[in-house]
Amino acid sequence: MNKLHQLLEAYGLRKTKCRIEVLQLFLEHRHALAHAAIEQQLGPQFDRVTLYRTLHSFKEHGLLHSIPSTDGITRYALCQQACNKHRHQHDHIHFSCTACGHTYCLNEVYVPTLRMPEGYQVEEFRFCVQGVCDKCVLQPKEQLVSA
Repeated sequence: MNKLHQLLEAYGLRKTKCRIEVLQLFLEHRHALAHAAIEQQLGPQFDRVTLYRTLHSFKEHGLLHSIPSTDGITRYALCQQACNKHRHQHDHIHFSCTACGHTYCLNEVYVPTLRMPEGYQVEEFRFCVQGVCDKCVLQPKEQLVSA
């Protein structure tokens, strides 16, 4: 619990029960989480609006970043780089698994520098790759259908 409190304090966030439990979920999962998944895992103890506000606050303070996807569902993942409320740094690849549906941040994958035409200023870019993740590749195909 101490690590959770330290993280919230480091990002200038109050230590509420909801924030602690949402942050705990993100620390327990290797993949990005959608609002609905968070709501389902935490049960009825927090209402939808409280969860949205928590996610929004985490994102504003640089603790989480959002990952839009082709299915229209925004997912959230912990920031792994030096992010804060003034600047998010997310020059990494997001990998969306077509077998299990999870989205992963691949911080260790090199992303080439973009050369934009003169007059264009990049504020943010999102790079998403689709395929089968390392866990699903190792599972027999029969298990993937039921997953």
